[in-house]
Amino acid sequence: MTPILQAPILEAQNITKRFGGFTALDAVDFTIAPGERVGLIGPNGSGKSTFVNCLSGALNPERGTILFEGARINGLPAWQRARRGLVRSFQIPRPFKKLSVVENVQVPLRFALATPPVEGSERRALAILESIGLAAKADRSPRDLSQVELRKLELGRALAASPRLLIADEAMAGLSDSEVDEIVELLERLNHDGIAIILIEHIMRAVMRFSQRIVVLVAGRKIADGDPHEVMRHAEVERAYLGQ
Repeated sequence: MTPILQAPILEAQNITKRFGGFTALDAVDFTIAPGERVGLIGPNGSGKSTFVNCLSGALNPERGTILFEGARINGLPAWQRARRGLVRSFQIPRPFKKLSVVENVQVPLRFALATPPVEGSERRALAILESIGLAAKADRSPRDLSQVELRKLELGRALAASPRLLIADEAMAGLSDSEVDEIVELLERLNHDGIAIILIEHIMRAVMRFSQRIVVLVAGRKIADGDPHEVMRHAEVERAYLGQ
């Protein structure tokens, strides 16, 4: 794999998070370059969600520094990080059920952006729905969407915030093989448009297909970081993650 020489868009140094006497994250270092695709994996309870919550602003670490585009963002609330371009989607989509699909995308366009879109929120929302394959469902209720369509809507709402870095949290859980492929293809298109993406996922064929680099967390520690195929041959990864 060719080394990525650009300065990181995000750099997390020595991130440590405790809950009482339990150490959820133990001095984790992490970087991602502009436009890079990184898979973040690990068994349940490894610290992935805690780490993502520290990056996105839902939690604050006890120790460590988070830099986004060279600026320290420790202590900033999630909405300020989103306005800077650090955006996440959620594992369980929770759309506004009383709003239409297009209105759901308009919400972040109106409230998550520092400057409203020049073309207006409805036109921009329709363009986003077109790009994720939901234009035909624009006026429907989220209740009418299938599971894969709900995942696309969740990514569309994240896309509305104009991310430079998108954290996609288990966007494929519970989907069929063909639906997983749809989401991977969508993420690849978003990445092709210049968005760096951190993919948190348990479906390994999707992670291996999508990722340029894989980072592995186990029990709050980073145990591997590098080329996907080399990482998956790492003895500690096999023992801890694959159970071999």
